[in-house]
Amino acid sequence: MMGDQQYGIDPARLAAYAEEIKEVSDLGIEVAIVIGGGNIFRGVSGASSGMDRVQGDHMGMLATIINGLALQSALEHKGVDTRLQSAIKINEVAEPFIRRRAMRHLEKGRVVIFGGGTGNPYFTTDSAAVLRAIEIEADVILKGTRVDGIYTSDPEKDKSATKFDKISFEDVLRKGLKVMDTTAFTLSQENELPIVVFDMNKQGNLLRIVSGENIGTVVNL
Repeated sequence: MMGDQQYGIDPARLAAYAEEIKEVSDLGIEVAIVIGGGNIFRGVSGASSGMDRVQGDHMGMLATIINGLALQSALEHKGVDTRLQSAIKINEVAEPFIRRRAMRHLEKGRVVIFGGGTGNPYFTTDSAAVLRAIEIEADVILKGTRVDGIYTSDPEKDKSATKFDKISFEDVLRKGLKVMDTTAFTLSQENELPIVVFDMNKQGNLLRIVSGENIGTVVNL
């Protein structure tokens, strides 16, 4: 969300994301989004600086709602009907998360944004994404990152790293690869929910994935 900035929200990057999501939604595909808040505040970073971890995580949850509001505004500016649901009560700006209501919004063609993480400290945005995906009976988790898939090591640090086109959950764990935090990854594995890791910042990637192209890395059983 912060683009090339050091913090905050980059309007150009926000508009680009909204356009990508609109293209997919216009195809009639049901789209739900879990958004992080690291561009504003990271609970773990706050805790490492001496802040109470629970307080820090709550601040991080609020940051995801700020990002959710920004994305909602950008999508609606492009004519996409959108709903923001929060795991923590903030009724003046977002609906409370109610599973059946979320699924009904999706059935009506609305893009649903889930903010507030899981509503609990010590759980990451990854965990929130997997949990919500299972609850709304999603077909796949598309994890947008800064790299174009899963590599043998960090490609930003190791130029010799090689990319996997497909990999099993077991191989990810055995090789110690970093895809999601362990809680989220295990939850996805137990519920047989595939994950696609891809570069969200490359224009057209989201549309290419839902169109069936081999983009990024697929994690499956």
